[in-house]
Amino acid sequence: MSDLKRTPLFPLYSAHEGARCIDFGGWELPVQFSGIQAEHDAVRLRAGLFDVSHMGEVFVSGRDAEAYLQKLTVNDVTRLADGTAQYSLMCYPDGGTVDDLLVYRLNAERFLLVLNAANREKDLEWLARHLEGDVTLDDQSDETALIALQGPQAGAILTKLAASPEQMSALKPFTFLAETEIAGVKLLLSRTGYTGEDGFELYAPAEQAGALWTRLLEAGEPEGLVPIGLGARDTLRFEAGLSLYGQELSDTISPLEAGLARWVKLDKGDFIGREALLRQKEQGVPRKLVGIEMLDRGIPRSHYPLYANGERIGEVTTGTRSPSLKRDLGLALVKAEHAELGTEIEIEIRGKRLKAVVITAPFYKRNRKETAK
Repeated sequence: MSDLKRTPLFPLYSAHEGARCIDFGGWELPVQFSGIQAEHDAVRLRAGLFDVSHMGEVFVSGRDAEAYLQKLTVNDVTRLADGTAQYSLMCYPDGGTVDDLLVYRLNAERFLLVLNAANREKDLEWLARHLEGDVTLDDQSDETALIALQGPQAGAILTKLAASPEQMSALKPFTFLAETEIAGVKLLLSRTGYTGEDGFELYAPAEQAGALWTRLLEAGEPEGLVPIGLGARDTLRFEAGLSLYGQELSDTISPLEAGLARWVKLDKGDFIGREALLRQKEQGVPRKLVGIEMLDRGIPRSHYPLYANGERIGEVTTGTRSPSLKRDLGLALVKAEHAELGTEIEIEIRGKRLKAVVITAPFYKRNRKETAK
């Protein structure tokens, strides 16, 4: 795996006996440290630490930065104030998704975009292709480490190491401190995450990432903090109904089909993809993302085909046995006429068509570990 990219924290993985790495989009990353179920439970019940330094960080600066991002993204950038962030997406003219991302406003002329690692080069090319006015792009991905601290004990752990614990505690979801200090490291701290739990993301200089990671694990030991791999990261986001590019989103799946309409501001003015998305809204999306639960014994997996009355109606985007709920669940993209709650469908698993039913997603919400059908 020597040809794979590695994050600044890679040398620290070996300190954990159960660490096992895989090729994840060209990166050598840990799929687990101690086991997916144990790591999943740690984040739901206590706290977990994630190395997500493979993500891309691009600064957008200039007098026209806001107008530029307003044209490139589907959410309304003008609603951001300094120190706030928003979830958004970039679309192709036909409504397909370039990527989903976070947009941070540092000030009126400087923003930070956080991109999916697998899409970093493609996104940069897309951003550069549409540059206009007084706007510059500065890719700081290689110089930036990103550590996520997630779970109900995340705030208590971070308070021990924060230079300004009052400021940190006052952060609301999707707000951030552009410059603060944690464990002696100056960094950007945001109250964001990808697990369905409360938590924080720490953007730090790559060369200081190792010391920061070690100090966080030491400080969090009494609260049960453990490192978390990609396996549990996926089951956590899946239970919370959070999209993964390449599964719930792609260049052929629009944000509206993926159930992300609340982040698509069709009334904000022109942006790339608006006309196609507006047509989808007016005519009705042809496909919808739904939750499914197995009625027969079996586990739905990505790309398993779905049927109704002998007709193929879609496919599973993500599926597994839910670690929190102990139920065989999936997210699936189906023809809109088969998306009603309670609709029975069939999933082809190893050549057999097994019964399933459309249910409400997300399956898990913080402090409520059951799902309403």
